[in-house]
Amino acid sequence: MMALLSLAFPFFGLIFLGYFASRLTKSAQSLGWLHIFVFYVALPALFFQLVSRTPIEELANWKFIASTTFVTYCAFFVAFMVGILSSRGNIAESTIQGAVGSYSNVGYLGPGLTLAALGPAAAVPTALIFTFDNIFMFTVIPLLMALNNNEQGNSSLSAILLGVGKKVLFHPFIMATILGVTAAYFQFVPPDPIDRLIRMLSQAAAPCALFAIGITMAQRPLRRIPTELPFLIATKLLIHPALMIVVLSLVGGFSPEWFYTAILMASLPTAANVFVMAEEYKAYSERASATVFIATVMSVVTVTAILYLVTNNLIPVK
Repeated sequence: MMALLSLAFPFFGLIFLGYFASRLTKSAQSLGWLHIFVFYVALPALFFQLVSRTPIEELANWKFIASTTFVTYCAFFVAFMVGILSSRGNIAESTIQGAVGSYSNVGYLGPGLTLAALGPAAAVPTALIFTFDNIFMFTVIPLLMALNNNEQGNSSLSAILLGVGKKVLFHPFIMATILGVTAAYFQFVPPDPIDRLIRMLSQAAAPCALFAIGITMAQRPLRRIPTELPFLIATKLLIHPALMIVVLSLVGGFSPEWFYTAILMASLPTAANVFVMAEEYKAYSERASATVFIATVMSVVTVTAILYLVTNNLIPVK
């Protein structure tokens, strides 16, 4: 139990330190720079480091990619249908609710947690899930919003697809992953000074990202709890990891580290940038803030429980 506490406490402790620091100081001026550092520098460095040191054949595990992305799609569909029912057919709001129920915090929270729990063997599956979950989200959300005429209006299909492609290709994390795959393919090793810099940035990524989550939560106070919130949070924290266990068990053939990494990634709370997307599309923004906040708080219990099951090999691997 002490080992589990030692594993989980630093991650959630950093989130709540950020929350209370922001509440006590009431200062948000530095958050922009912290976000820039985490989003554009530290986490891309971490993903480049993880991927570039991996044998290229391990990066082409399409069975794993297809299985995990399919599970994310299923969770999105369940939450989207909850949204359709609760909003009486509003596609824009339902799309954000779909993201609330399926878009795990794979960027800020995922790498630090999986690597700490499962070691370096979790690096590749973590990077693959992150990359393809983001490709899925950055593709399906703009397309659904375009169907709803929320953002794109009467733009042509080609203009919509071009905009979606740019968002996917030029995302800092995905660009870093592509560079990492290229480096792995050519077995490129950066010169020692650059490698040291990348290592320093990688080590700073998880603590800064977790602290930033806490600050973000403090700046978006809980004003309204939507009636559909319990269903959305249950989809994200319970149904998503349960579906991951079922699908990966049915497909089979995965190593324990890859199997458990996928479960941990699916169990994470909703990513904070779901609120950013809600603001961008002017749909469900206040309620998205509430669900992200509550999901993160409740994940202290659910993620810790799944960590216990994973670290003690209590979920059978098939």
